[in-house]
Amino acid sequence: MRSVLYLLTTLAVMGMAFWAYRENYATQAALQEMTHVQREIGTLREDLGVLRAEWSYLNRPDRLRELVNLNFEKLKLVPFTSDQFVEVGQVAFPRPAAPVVSATGTDAMPIERPAGFPPMRPQERMP
Repeated sequence: MRSVLYLLTTLAVMGMAFWAYRENYATQAALQEMTHVQREIGTLREDLGVLRAEWSYLNRPDRLRELVNLNFEKLKLVPFTSDQFVEVGQVAFPRPAAPVVSATGTDAMPIERPAGFPPMRPQERMP
């Protein structure tokens, strides 16, 4: 009976040692992956800082003004004025397609407005 108890205890200790061994290596792998990801995040942040600096350098008002002046003949760009702004109701959006009538005589679902268009107001809906 004692030998069975010794055998079971030995097997339990060996099982726990195997589990601890696997957990140790899994933890080390996770730490290495975390270090790699943190280095990659640092590199991407540096790249983002460089890109932001380049963007602000390219969008300097004096540089853009010079480009507009150089390409005025082709682009005809002029500054915005207050009379160029209108309300959304004054914009001539294309009418949505009429609902399709199926062979059974029931109306199909109306076609939604394309992306970028504001949602239809109640007064714009067809009765």
